[in-house]
Amino acid sequence: MAKDNIKIFSTYSIPKAVGALAVPSMLGMLINIVYNLADTFFVGQTGDKNQVAAVSVSMPLFLFFLALGNLFGVGGCAFISRSLGEGKRDKIKTISSFCIYSGLGIGAVIAVVMLIFRRPMLLVAGATEATIDFAGDYLFWVLIGSPFVVTSIVACNLIRGEGAAKDSMIGMVIGQVVNIILDPVFILSSGDKLFSLRLPFGFGMGVAGAAIATVLGNVVSVLYFLIYFLRGKSILSITPKRFSAKNGIAKGVISVGTPAAMNNVLMSLSNIVVNMFLVKYGESAIAAMGVAMKANLLVVMLQIGLAQGIQPLIGYCYGAKEYGRMKKGIRFGMMCNVIIGALVTVFYLLYRQQVIRMFIDNADVVDYGVKMLTALMTPGVVLGIMFIINFAFQGMGKGVQSFILAAGRQGLIYLPMLFIMDKFVGLEGLVWAQPVADVVCIVISVVMFLSTMKKLPKQNV
Repeated sequence: MAKDNIKIFSTYSIPKAVGALAVPSMLGMLINIVYNLADTFFVGQTGDKNQVAAVSVSMPLFLFFLALGNLFGVGGCAFISRSLGEGKRDKIKTISSFCIYSGLGIGAVIAVVMLIFRRPMLLVAGATEATIDFAGDYLFWVLIGSPFVVTSIVACNLIRGEGAAKDSMIGMVIGQVVNIILDPVFILSSGDKLFSLRLPFGFGMGVAGAAIATVLGNVVSVLYFLIYFLRGKSILSITPKRFSAKNGIAKGVISVGTPAAMNNVLMSLSNIVVNMFLVKYGESAIAAMGVAMKANLLVVMLQIGLAQGIQPLIGYCYGAKEYGRMKKGIRFGMMCNVIIGALVTVFYLLYRQQVIRMFIDNADVVDYGVKMLTALMTPGVVLGIMFIINFAFQGMGKGVQSFILAAGRQGLIYLPMLFIMDKFVGLEGLVWAQPVADVVCIVISVVMFLSTMKKLPKQNV
């Protein structure tokens, strides 16, 4: 398996290599989109906008666990692919063991702290008297299952780092499909209508049921990845005795993983700030923003999926000093992402109202949601260029540049935009703050990328 993966990195044509690595990642992201939409969709079938708003309010806290998974998953993935290019296979076993057990241990500690303080944290995140109990129920079950959430993210990324994109996708997709199947069973009640059919059974747990389905889906993913490791065909290791943070292991993982984690942390913080601002506009505005952001995930996740898929190729080429091949892969990835962005943007602009109404048939929520989705999709055509550049920086081990982009899009640029535009424009300003921040970050990413490329050795470019 390992030899076949190295062929993908070193001998396949660029389109073939990108296809082999990116298509499984994008398919996984496509299922991930459905999975992310499923909770909101099925909770929306209850007809209770407070429960829909509760999912939106809880999401920023859930993002902390995605951040932890990406800290050790994305950081480990980039480190593993570079080490493959350098031929340091024994080091890869230590990297993978360090990532798995560090993510698991830190995740358990954070979960305990959040369980103790979850109600005050939800109030800070924008929960109201109408949504606090629903949000508390949702978050309780997510925290109980958080070790599985973190482990599945870390393992998925590590496996992708050794070039096994298909196995990485399968493990992720299996868990997400289980989640989607279980959502209506746990959320809705027996006799409730779904797609004009009445459910023969259901637990009627609402948002709590959505969280339980999420946890069970991640449990299944972890079981799949455990089997993958135990088969013995991988060059990775989950043996505890391989665990070590010495000899640059921790630094190599964390330096690249931090920007990816910060992206989730800042996304969480920005979502909290958005919800705090939206409270004064009512639950309909909060629910609409949650739906619009979920729908916007289609273009964002597909573009990230492609960028994430080719990251190991970039890391391998950089480690092997094959800079010309690396640049060709980056350019081809950018072109593909522009095409994806254009297609999805046109679709959404034509069917905005139908997309929002699919989640919840509430006139106020639909009216707000159409305006919000229109704004969020504005930079969709070119947004993928920034994602390619960001993952390229991660693959090359350029943690500082990656951190600047992550911090800018979700924090350093976006958060000030929220405060300024809310003060001077009101709700419309909140809606357009993210698109404006996206455009600024795209320009910054291109400037940094061109500067980085100029510093590579000329003979290998």
